[in-house]
Amino acid sequence: MGVQQETRTPLRYWLAVFSVTVGTFVIVTSQLLPVGLVPQIAVALGVSEGTVGLTLTVPGFVAAFAAPALTVAASRFDRRLILTGLSALLVAANLVSAIATDFTVLLIARILVGLSVGGFWAIAGGIAVRLVPEAVVGRATATIFAGVSTATVAGVPAGKLLGDLAGWRTAFAVLGVVALGVLIVQAFLLPALPAARTTKLGDLLSLFRHPEIRISFVAVFLLVIGHFSAYTFITPILRESGGTPPALITALLLAYGGAGFAGNFLGGTAAYRRPRRTLIVAAAGLGGSLLLFPIVGQTLPGLIALLLVWGTAYGAVPVSLQIWLGSAVPDRREIAGALFVTAFQVSISLGALFGGLWVDSLGTIGVLLFGGALTVLTSAGLLLVQRSAVD
Repeated sequence: MGVQQETRTPLRYWLAVFSVTVGTFVIVTSQLLPVGLVPQIAVALGVSEGTVGLTLTVPGFVAAFAAPALTVAASRFDRRLILTGLSALLVAANLVSAIATDFTVLLIARILVGLSVGGFWAIAGGIAVRLVPEAVVGRATATIFAGVSTATVAGVPAGKLLGDLAGWRTAFAVLGVVALGVLIVQAFLLPALPAARTTKLGDLLSLFRHPEIRISFVAVFLLVIGHFSAYTFITPILRESGGTPPALITALLLAYGGAGFAGNFLGGTAAYRRPRRTLIVAAAGLGGSLLLFPIVGQTLPGLIALLLVWGTAYGAVPVSLQIWLGSAVPDRREIAGALFVTAFQVSISLGALFGGLWVDSLGTIGVLLFGGALTVLTSAGLLLVQRSAVD
């Protein structure tokens, strides 16, 4: 059920969508910021680069449990209050990260990030239907997910640039200030969003009786694990591929993020009509680019081409998955969103964990082959299922 146009003007409801979009931007930037800072954090805190991967693994697992737990525990509360409260928690998490004296303190701060990520995404992923009219829900959902792509376009590369110029602690501190600004924006622009229904644990579990839900969650696990096993270590991958000059890595991350931004909107538009088919194409592009990286990526032009394909393909994955889930259970979008966050965050954690093990044992080629094989096989499996079903 979309928002009633007679009570809220297009300007007001698109401003509300914008406030959630900037929230997704700072949430995703906070979660992924260590990706661009892995070497610096490893040296500063005296741990291996593979161990730094735990800064993605830990918040991912915390977010996975926080999403359904908060959905049930806070089901009677106004969603505006919950979103702003979680944004406040994110401010604290980033500031604690900036002053972390050792790796343990940094991981504690990342636990706070995980709590914020889990709760925010459980609500934000399916909130468009409550902010805008039905006719523009697809566009609003893609706009909210644009915060994810914008984080890779601007957030992660900007964090790396700040780290290069002023140290990794400065990157976290600046992000904490940005998170504070987002909190203020949400406080002014989000409308009251009283709970539409009370959620119980049984409501979450009952979703798995739906065959589309089961298939989509298998796809979430495999695609996200495959992607993040490689993406967590994209800085070392770029450093070791194609003779990439260190000064060019930030620009390449920007190019990757720009491709992801385009993929988000292309994927969102296509997925609104054919979600599973869109996901199959995106997964094939993602897996193919990773598998070809050790060969084609050894020259700078080949590396750039594959990086753009990788970014575009993955940019379409989260929004396609979210739209697929929403179309499968349109009357239980928030519950499905909570489970989607759980599956997504567990997969990020496992991807970062497996990637760390591969990097420490076999180097960056290992994570590229592992991630590529997993995503290509997922695309093939979805294609086989597609033959006996219609989007």
